[in-house]
Amino acid sequence: MSATEDSIDSLSQALHAFAAARDWEQFHSPKNLSMALAGECGEVLEHFQWLTQEASAALNEQQTREVGLELADVFIYTVRLADTLGIDLLAAARAKMAINESRYPVERVRGDARRASQYANPAPQAEGEL
Repeated sequence: MSATEDSIDSLSQALHAFAAARDWEQFHSPKNLSMALAGECGEVLEHFQWLTQEASAALNEQQTREVGLELADVFIYTVRLADTLGIDLLAAARAKMAINESRYPVERVRGDARRASQYANPAPQAEGEL
């Protein structure tokens, strides 16, 4: 498959054609697509619910395949929603990365997973430290 055939734009066009052929565009409002996207995210979560950190990182082949299919659903609904709203996903992702670069400068956040708003305060100290 060439780079032209394997792009977000070509996937978006294929998804549009898939929905149009089934007369589903009438159901693909931003509200409905965002709700379907949230549901699919929940299906991804189900695969990891109750697993330990270690077990979640060591899925077997079948589990990985199943998670992959759920992630594909998330991706499909994301692409479809972006298309419906006229959002260039790659441009939006690049813009968000630039925002995150400024919110989370490496020298300030390396090894620290707090929210950006929490960096105004000093890092929490380990129990027993003052």
